[in-house]
Amino acid sequence: MHPFSILMLAVAMSTDAFAAAVGKGAAMRTPRFRDALRAGLIFGTIEAVTPIIGWALGLAAAAYVTAWDHWIAFTLLVLLGLRMIWAGVRPDGDPVAAEDAPLRHGFWVLAATGFATSIDAMAVGVGLAFLDVNILAVAATIGLTTLVMVTAGIMLGRVLGAMAGKRAEIGGGLLLIAIGAFILYEHLSGAA
Repeated sequence: MHPFSILMLAVAMSTDAFAAAVGKGAAMRTPRFRDALRAGLIFGTIEAVTPIIGWALGLAAAAYVTAWDHWIAFTLLVLLGLRMIWAGVRPDGDPVAAEDAPLRHGFWVLAATGFATSIDAMAVGVGLAFLDVNILAVAATIGLTTLVMVTAGIMLGRVLGAMAGKRAEIGGGLLLIAIGAFILYEHLSGAA
């Protein structure tokens, strides 16, 4: 997998975490950098581990589906991209009142949110098992990108609000679909 594709995949995988972080930052009274970095570390760690788990699961099945691997990767990325686009256009509930806004989010709330936003990274890991990739490099890139994007998302949450997070999720979904199409093109044209 080309390094640029890995970076774009990491950005795409991080956009839903960024959207969640913007929402969490918007819901906090005054986000502090220390709290934003803590959230970034939690999300980034989870986001780095889940593609490795998915990759291991996909590797176990790789021998059975080698002829269809590029179609599987393409299908997973397109479906995940469409899910992210749907999440980006779906309307949300009422915003949190300022007096009810927390000063800081608890570890388990952040971990649960981080895991929820990393399910797509696990599915991408399954798809990557069918390709010739260094999963540790991909996972580290996803984790570091998520750390940066979540930290920035928490800090920008008050300023940007939930709408920017929705747009980021739509953009991430479109990026996943484009990566899936590129993988399919590489394999069908013999460029891989």
